[in-house]
Amino acid sequence: MSPRSALKAKSEPIQPEASARPTMLLAWYDRHRRRLPWRAMPGQTSDPYRVWLSEIMLQQTTVKAVGPYFEKFVARWPDVTALGRASLDDVLRMWAGLGYYSRARNLHACAVAVTREHGGVFPDTEEGLRALPGIGPYTAAAIAAIAFDRRTMPVDGNIERVVSRLFAVEEELPQAKPLIQQLAATLLADSRAGDSAQALMDLGASICTPKKPACSLCPLNEDCTARALATQETFPRKAPKKSGTLRRGAAFVVTRGGELLVRSRPEKGLLGGMTEVPGSDWLAGQEDATAKQQAPDLKGLSRWQRKVGVVTHVFTHFPLELVVYTAKAEARTRAPEGMRWVPIATLAGEALPNVMRKVIAHALDPSTASPS
Repeated sequence: MSPRSALKAKSEPIQPEASARPTMLLAWYDRHRRRLPWRAMPGQTSDPYRVWLSEIMLQQTTVKAVGPYFEKFVARWPDVTALGRASLDDVLRMWAGLGYYSRARNLHACAVAVTREHGGVFPDTEEGLRALPGIGPYTAAAIAAIAFDRRTMPVDGNIERVVSRLFAVEEELPQAKPLIQQLAATLLADSRAGDSAQALMDLGASICTPKKPACSLCPLNEDCTARALATQETFPRKAPKKSGTLRRGAAFVVTRGGELLVRSRPEKGLLGGMTEVPGSDWLAGQEDATAKQQAPDLKGLSRWQRKVGVVTHVFTHFPLELVVYTAKAEARTRAPEGMRWVPIATLAGEALPNVMRKVIAHALDPSTASPS
């Protein structure tokens, strides 16, 4: 296809030969499909619970990172009813380290709803799925297609990239999402909707990658507008990212022998329900002296020692810098209201987000001790 005809093709209705795309995709998928712990083997029926659990975990997280967590969850809670009967604290502990913790709270709420309101059986339509906590349009479409073979096309980041290149979608994301959704739907086969979706996901993950796509191996390479124009790596078009304003604060790590002072964050909001060491507010332009004034008040506490350096962490909407202070409490010091002592040896089982694990590691590292 010449560049001129490619440009013309993307502005006209789907060409007759385009009807072969779904068939070619499925043929490629049957030969090259990825083996994933949540994916049913060829000829097997997909388990809606495993599909749902994986889709929630995979939101803004890589397949590599999700794998071990998925295996831990299904070993502990093999079906949605078991998960629905678990406590939120246990779910948060198992989730710790995977990030974006609102997903864990929504996961638990959804499991409870399916268990109590649907008898442990997931609804098999997009509409029914969207009524559940934590399930938005994409996740509902993914579960409906993959678990129930409903003829719908979920569009994740991989599919977005494949489609934007195939049709050379010039509009920038996120404004281009509705158009990409329409174009992606043209790649659905008459049957095997779930396999059609997973074929595109696998194509984006293994062939149509963000950088250096292996176009020569792509089953749709002769029909790809961006490839014809040699502009593959410029798609999808994206508006410049806005970086959030840096926030600053202090973290206070108090030990009592082999124990650490912690508290739980409020259920709602950032890192809701997770475990943390006491700390100041996280504010833009906050001075260290102001942050230190928010240290916990304990009797008989040793003098606060500021650790060398800062702990940095990047959330979705802002970067964070934390100054870390340490102090030691006497043997029988009681925890302030709303706080508790936990053994340092059992911290791996606490629902600590990554930023808090960084703080504790920094605090307990002898090399970051303040110069005497």
